[in-house]
Amino acid sequence: MTETKTARLLCLLLAAALLAAGCAPQVRRNEFFGKIEPPEGQTLRYITGSEPESLDPQMSTGQPEARLDIALYEGLVEYHPKTMEPIPGIAERWVIDEDASEFVFFLRRNARFSNGDPITARDFVYTLRRGLRPELASRVAFLAWDIKYAEAFSNDSAFVRDPQTGRFLLASAAKPAGGAEGQAVAAGGPAESPDFEALHRKELTLKGEDAAPDTDFHRRMHEPERLVVPAGEKDREKALKADPKLGELIAGKELVPVTAEDVGVEAVDDYTLRITLRQPAPYFLGLVQHQFFRVIHEKTVETHGVNWTKPANIVCSGTHMLLEHKPYNQLVVTRNPHYWDAASVRLDKIVFYPLEDQTTMMNLYKAGEVDATYNHTVPASWLKAGVRYVKDYMDAPENGSQYWQLNTKQPPMDDKRVRRAFAMAIDRKALEAFRAVSKANNVFVPSGILHGYRSPPGFEFDVEGSKRLLAEAGYKDASGKFDPSKFPVNKLEITYNTSESNRQVAEFVQAQWKQNLGLTVSLRAVEWKTFLNMRSKLEYKGIAGGAGWVGDYMDPYTYLGLFATEGGDNGTGWYDLKFVEMLNAANREPDQAKRYEMMSKAEAYLLEAAPIIPLLKPATSWMKKPYVKGMYPNPATLHAWKFVYIEHDRAKWDNGMPDMTTPELAEVKE
Repeated sequence: MTETKTARLLCLLLAAALLAAGCAPQVRRNEFFGKIEPPEGQTLRYITGSEPESLDPQMSTGQPEARLDIALYEGLVEYHPKTMEPIPGIAERWVIDEDASEFVFFLRRNARFSNGDPITARDFVYTLRRGLRPELASRVAFLAWDIKYAEAFSNDSAFVRDPQTGRFLLASAAKPAGGAEGQAVAAGGPAESPDFEALHRKELTLKGEDAAPDTDFHRRMHEPERLVVPAGEKDREKALKADPKLGELIAGKELVPVTAEDVGVEAVDDYTLRITLRQPAPYFLGLVQHQFFRVIHEKTVETHGVNWTKPANIVCSGTHMLLEHKPYNQLVVTRNPHYWDAASVRLDKIVFYPLEDQTTMMNLYKAGEVDATYNHTVPASWLKAGVRYVKDYMDAPENGSQYWQLNTKQPPMDDKRVRRAFAMAIDRKALEAFRAVSKANNVFVPSGILHGYRSPPGFEFDVEGSKRLLAEAGYKDASGKFDPSKFPVNKLEITYNTSESNRQVAEFVQAQWKQNLGLTVSLRAVEWKTFLNMRSKLEYKGIAGGAGWVGDYMDPYTYLGLFATEGGDNGTGWYDLKFVEMLNAANREPDQAKRYEMMSKAEAYLLEAAPIIPLLKPATSWMKKPYVKGMYPNPATLHAWKFVYIEHDRAKWDNGMPDMTTPELAEVKE
């Protein structure tokens, strides 16, 4: 925003604040909330959330960044505007083998970057290899670890080769201990299995025009899996100490670093991309919608380094391209004339405003200065005052989970009994009533969102049980009962990123623990970027209270997979190889019902360990002017901007919220 416009908005906000006390009765009588005059032309003014951590799609983790990345970059597939299911993007079609362990994508020949350069399969190979680079240290690189040897490369691991025979040791000979690449959890011997030829020549189930040509690289990807060990001496010593047999296997052998060229991503030709996975992953097609997989321009990145996303340097692949970025003020994108489907893109410009204060957002929306907001932006008090009844209020089930993370590496949260006690001492039903729109959730994967998935038992509200656990952990008086004065509450702090919603929840839970346990845990609000850094490095005291996860795809693994690695968005320090193997076994199961049952057991195991405190499952809860078309309350509040436009014909305006609860495509209720 310009200074003049900012001043005008401040005046509007002041006026709205003075009138706030008299607004509630009028809300119930109005059809829509505030002004409903569309802006001229095709310009959308949208509140996107926090200031983005980065405009590099492989270095950002949150929804605020995802909303921007969807405009700036396109991937192999895109989000359906209503269902969030994968639809063709730069890939016009794809073939999946029978066990979902290999994906072949056929790219459009008219796809181009914003500078006119063609987008080819080699650009996707570069994008994925670059995102996995150890030196990049992307917190979301783990999303690609299903790709063969991706985890090994990302974690700076090495193959083990016998210098006498030139053969690589395999991962099949040592005793399995989890199955994750690069963790030295398995070892092997020479490739002499009688099934070697079948493994070596595994083929796609669809032949002819749908099968990509076989290549030397493809054959190598289907050789038995090689053993990988940490390349770094300290990490390798740690692995050898944990598994003496591994030391015997690699004694006298040479280490060969895993390189980007070893990762199972192959440009068969300019317009055919083949991705080979280390194991079946039925959810993978939904996963590649994430911004991490969206294609970037190699020459731009390599030329400008960390400055490649500056407006003067950036080259985009999405529906729009970056025009202006004034941090903490506004980010403006304009239509990309080279986008492969430019004729379908109707928005000439999108102005993104990074705002977090809910009252400010709502007043801007009411004044007609913005056209839509992101999810969870309507204050509970405004809902109770009647906003939930207007036709431009978007309220639908969301594929999301609001939870808190616990630092399992520091006392007192290094004790499972303490973690479980704190999780049991929260009245989630009272929290639900307080929040007005979110629903209580005592499990990690939001219950009732994924069809066919049955949630395990979760944390019940049990104050006495909580106190018993704390007493068992040693915080007790002479009679053996829990004594709050013995608990080191000074070692805990609820750290959350600054937003009104997070503050309200933090204060509510703080009050719950004081009332139910006699413990007052202090609060600490930090900026979003600071919060992410503290969480990833486990530098918070006990409790990270700003966490939440919106599913990247409609599958329980989008949640449970967060704890299949020590890094990424785990943020707790909890990592259990048994849990990882439970997930791997589930993903090898072709029957969906059985797979979901196995996933549920894995979730139960996670909840028993309690590295997190589940709190709520959200509803979308946001505002959209009736003239904004093609923007739906989908389960993640992520919008494919090519479908969004400003409708100037009042007869065609939305007259209510689309029904998003049915499996069929939602239809607007008139």
